[in-house]
Amino acid sequence: MSLSNEEYSSEKKYHEKSDSEIVHTQSVDDNIDFRDDDSIPERRQIGLFSAVFIIFNRIIGTGVFATPSSILTLSGSVGLSLFMWVIGAVIAAAGMQVYIVWGSAVPKNGGEKNYLEYLFRKPKFLMTSVFSANAVLLAWAAGNSLVFGEYILLAANVDPTRWTLRLVGFACITFSVLLHGTALKWGLRLQNFLGIFKILVLVFIIITGFVALSGRMKIEKPNNFTNAFEGTTAGASSFCLSLYNVIWSYIGFSNVNYALAEVKNPQRVIRIAGPLAIGVVTILYLLANIAYFAGATKEEITTSGRLVAALLFKNVYGEKAQRALSVFVALSALGNVLSVSFSQGRVNQELGREGILPFSRIWGSNKPFNAPLAGLALHWLICIIVIFALPPGDAYNFVLNVISYPLSVINAAISFGLIYLAFRPYPDWPLSSLPSLIAAFFFGGMNVFLFIVPLLQPPAIAEPYVSLPYWTHAVAGWAVFGLGLLYYVVWAKLAPWVGGYSLVRVEQVGKDGLRRHVFRTVGKDKSA
Repeated sequence: MSLSNEEYSSEKKYHEKSDSEIVHTQSVDDNIDFRDDDSIPERRQIGLFSAVFIIFNRIIGTGVFATPSSILTLSGSVGLSLFMWVIGAVIAAAGMQVYIVWGSAVPKNGGEKNYLEYLFRKPKFLMTSVFSANAVLLAWAAGNSLVFGEYILLAANVDPTRWTLRLVGFACITFSVLLHGTALKWGLRLQNFLGIFKILVLVFIIITGFVALSGRMKIEKPNNFTNAFEGTTAGASSFCLSLYNVIWSYIGFSNVNYALAEVKNPQRVIRIAGPLAIGVVTILYLLANIAYFAGATKEEITTSGRLVAALLFKNVYGEKAQRALSVFVALSALGNVLSVSFSQGRVNQELGREGILPFSRIWGSNKPFNAPLAGLALHWLICIIVIFALPPGDAYNFVLNVISYPLSVINAAISFGLIYLAFRPYPDWPLSSLPSLIAAFFFGGMNVFLFIVPLLQPPAIAEPYVSLPYWTHAVAGWAVFGLGLLYYVVWAKLAPWVGGYSLVRVEQVGKDGLRRHVFRTVGKDKSA
């Protein structure tokens, strides 16, 4: 579809009067623009050091402190629990390779949004609509905001009641959004500081593990490594849920992909920062888990909930050390929330710039602080709804699973998409190496497993929730995709048919210098 001269002139005049913006027009049937946005050179503020810690802060959140208890319960043995962390590292490394290929080929902000659009070009904007529902409606930072509250309250020796926990979680996500939305450089500096700090915390936990192995403890030495695989369970459901917990602890290896338009020399940075972060994190995770098993019995760990790291310090150093570590873990959770909100704000901004969301002009803006404050606020709103609406006992596990489930579907799609492009590439697609194709096949296969098994009835030991049905997160994940599909049908198909108009996609360059798109309606009965 193309605009007549009269329609083009009308559109052009309309936009020239709107905030003195420069306007380019293209129809809804044109190809999506996969170019990097180089219109604002000063936008590139992220170097290699910050990129590494953007990944570190997203990966090292609370997973390694909060999930070992669940993983041991589901695995049944110390040996299988440790092996699960190795499997998670291999999956993360394969996933990192997939995201390196995609990020190098399409170096834009937005991550998976761009990769799905590149793969699935027809019907136009269907994938963008479906991904938009997933990106906007899932409360990525809510889980770790709640864990921040849990550990802060433990450190303050305050009972984590239903409302105190929620209010502290609310304060955590609000602080993160305001910092990143009003003071971008200070937000990055705090992220980098907390990234270094949480590595030091993990190192301290590892050292404490060696102290426990030497027998210098407040309790009797647990000797968990004597019969490491005793009690192993091998059911598919428990294995899958255990993998969810492990993968949750590695989620974040793709974090810099959401901000590649702000990275200096993005192709080089992503190839260095990703593998470096995965390698260091894997070593720290394995040693930290060994430390937990060195300092507490299986029974203590499985009943500790999300406070296993605090349990270790209590058994080795006493009650005061337990409270001190709780502060450290809370700060680690804050670093993760900062990193998550940083990336999700940019995803929402990119969706706003594509003109897909209602009120896209607002979400796509970089005003008034040269940061995606509106996109961050949208993510904040969804997190607040989840924090205050879900039952406290199931909230963390639900957030973990409902984010992991649709992400597995998306990861499978972009992984097998790399294999498809290796044999039927688009003209601008680079050649794929054999190692990257092997990584894509493995990563895609693992993600298919992760989104099929949760639909099956698990054994009692693998029940993921206290109050919710086992299938809640799987149904919720598909429901989110379904809402995106429904939005596309109503917005792009049904409404134009009923209203007798066509959609015209218009590109704008706003006062903030960013390219964005909006959709205008053009009546079918107009003529040149």
